[in-house]
Amino acid sequence: MRPSYRLVCPQQDLVKKGVTTLKSGSGREGTPCQEFTEWRRGMGESRELYHSNAGGGGERVLWAAIRATQRRWPEALCVVYTGDHDVDKNQIIDRVRTRFNIHLHPPKIQFLYLSTRRFVLASTWPHFTLLGQSFGSLILAYDAFNLLVPDVFVDTMGYAFALGFSKFLFPDVPTGAYVHYPTISTDMLGSLDDGGQGVNAGQGTGYRGVAKRQYWLAFAWLYSFVGGQVDVVMTNSTWTQGHVRKLWGARRARRKKLFETEAVFPPVAVEELEGAIDVSKESEKSRGKYILYIAQFRPEKNHQVILDAFAKFLHIQQGPSQEKPKLILIGSVRDSDDATRVYKLRLLAHELKIKDDVEFICDASWPQILDWLRRSWVGVNGMWNEHFGIGVVEYQAAGLISVVNASGGPKIDIVVEIDGQPTGFHATTSEEFANSFGKALSLSSDETLAMRLRARASAKRFTEDAFAGKWIKHMARLIQLHQDSHSSMK
Repeated sequence: MRPSYRLVCPQQDLVKKGVTTLKSGSGREGTPCQEFTEWRRGMGESRELYHSNAGGGGERVLWAAIRATQRRWPEALCVVYTGDHDVDKNQIIDRVRTRFNIHLHPPKIQFLYLSTRRFVLASTWPHFTLLGQSFGSLILAYDAFNLLVPDVFVDTMGYAFALGFSKFLFPDVPTGAYVHYPTISTDMLGSLDDGGQGVNAGQGTGYRGVAKRQYWLAFAWLYSFVGGQVDVVMTNSTWTQGHVRKLWGARRARRKKLFETEAVFPPVAVEELEGAIDVSKESEKSRGKYILYIAQFRPEKNHQVILDAFAKFLHIQQGPSQEKPKLILIGSVRDSDDATRVYKLRLLAHELKIKDDVEFICDASWPQILDWLRRSWVGVNGMWNEHFGIGVVEYQAAGLISVVNASGGPKIDIVVEIDGQPTGFHATTSEEFANSFGKALSLSSDETLAMRLRARASAKRFTEDAFAGKWIKHMARLIQLHQDSHSSMK
């Protein structure tokens, strides 16, 4: 079960008075939680942040955001709401330190526990899942507001309906969103057409298809309505930014929201990878003709396309004396569905006559992943419209030559030209991926090293420091909105 996290900080007035019951900026009481003594910075902000501890780049955003907040406003007390009733504060903080190498200041973090997380799980809503989970986020938000009403409410889980609910209950509470992926997008609607891409490709025909399209259109209207009420909007990529602007922009403009939607790239452990993996003429000797794909074994990751592309590539390989490339698939197996998916992928590799040239590594440890990043030649991303692509940034930081789907964040933000020169290759079909594998593996030694170094230079745009600077800028906007609202009520 994946937990939800939210992050809050205490309100200025009550902290100065040492009151043990927290209140929002409009004076509504919450549940007694913790005695606070002083608020030296005069920030006056309470922040609430939904998130999960799935262990990936999305969760890193939460902890990096807390650390950035603590460094900028060291007197802020961050209260994190979690559904993990079987872990305590010390265990969570220790896990953040070991998993992400992020060191938080424990005295300024508290955890409150929610009991309604089941209402935002997809398994709770087998039908009308989008609408069901959005309704469930209202229940979860009500649960949270009964524990503590924030002064500033920030969502990073994609629960836009919870933000709208906050505005309905507490109009004076500024709201912010860090959007990893829009709940619905124009690309999703387009995927229903014949020739569309994604897991719903071509499902817009017939009675059921028409009904599904109308359901999605109605949901898009609701999503636009609640999203239009958000005061500060951050997105994790240019692709996400474009879709959120299409869906929320007009309504935010009508409500005279002051700040444009901006892309704030998520933090990636670029420095850690640079320190652990050398990229030089000497390190080239330790790299093999490995094509590496690190991705969860989920349908949207398009492992079948990559296997098919690899088979096509091997069949056009020239020269039996050449080192035979190998495809390495690394991913987590979360449940029986994932295990079944891996089994079917193994069967496909057998049918394609490449089973001896493909290696599956399930639930690899971080040292194992580092070792493969150090040894591999090419890094692959096969997902259509990947919202950002933290794994691709990790490929670049490790010096791999990336071959990515020609869509979403990997194409627009990550695998881009540096000084007019490429940092990798884009592909869509299995034939294009196969051709790109051939190009990446046939570069001269000088061209290969030059592309690796350009890729590593490109990755420097996605460091934790870069994220922290932009996060603080947007948090300062929310704090100012809270202070302006608070001043107007005096």
